[in-house]
Amino acid sequence: MELDKARDGSRLGLSQALTLVENGLPFSTEEEGRVIGITGAPGVGKSCLVDKLAQAYARNGEKVAILAIDPSSPISGGALLGDRLRMESADLEDLVYMRSVATRGETGAVPSVVADMVAVLKECGWKRVIIETVGSGQAEFRIAAVADTIVLVEAPGMGDAIQSEKAGIIELVDIIVVNKSDLAGADATAANIISALSAGSKNIPVKQVSSHTGDGITYLVQAIDEVADSGISRTKWQERLASQWMRKMSHHTNLDSILDELESSQISIQEAILLLEA
Repeated sequence: MELDKARDGSRLGLSQALTLVENGLPFSTEEEGRVIGITGAPGVGKSCLVDKLAQAYARNGEKVAILAIDPSSPISGGALLGDRLRMESADLEDLVYMRSVATRGETGAVPSVVADMVAVLKECGWKRVIIETVGSGQAEFRIAAVADTIVLVEAPGMGDAIQSEKAGIIELVDIIVVNKSDLAGADATAANIISALSAGSKNIPVKQVSSHTGDGITYLVQAIDEVADSGISRTKWQERLASQWMRKMSHHTNLDSILDELESSQISIQEAILLLEA
């Protein structure tokens, strides 16, 4: 019922359908769409950048949905809604839908349920979805299981982030954005990133934008479309495969009994894998 209303354009129906999925109802779709993952350390301006991207797509007449991953409230377990408060201008557009998603204690920065929420959005006509993650680092690998294009956001004065990222999300990144390009040090930050990337085998474009002034947003939109048109990389497919396997395992009807048998040394890990594959 909720999904039928959502397909007809009801935002209340869409909200209710997403809540059902967020609470554990599985959902998949054959509908096409493009998913953009925005990641980066706290303080680089991810939310403001997402806001500007959403407005740019809306001005082009495109429907865009935003899933902003928030840490869970220790009281209610729901999202703290910080990103929603920072994106008030995006929610004013008829073509923009905004939803905060709680991590609910999951160790990764992108809850496993997000893939199904994206499927609901695609099914209901939201062909472009932006996912903003909590932070950056190894935990961000899960974004590759959902996003077609991954944008890593940096900013002046944040330190030599690229070196620490090389063993993590940088291996999956499609575009690096130096936000706050209106501030001193932005050119130097971009140059340092380009220099650090030159030693690697992957050619990652580096763009300078300002989510405050809007400078560079149009070029970033173009770059995202160019990356999306090039297809999904083998590395991302590997992460998607791993994510689906993890999901299959976590929803296996005999998972508890298998874990009991492992804990009591009744079966080996190889036997457990065979049981999970059954």
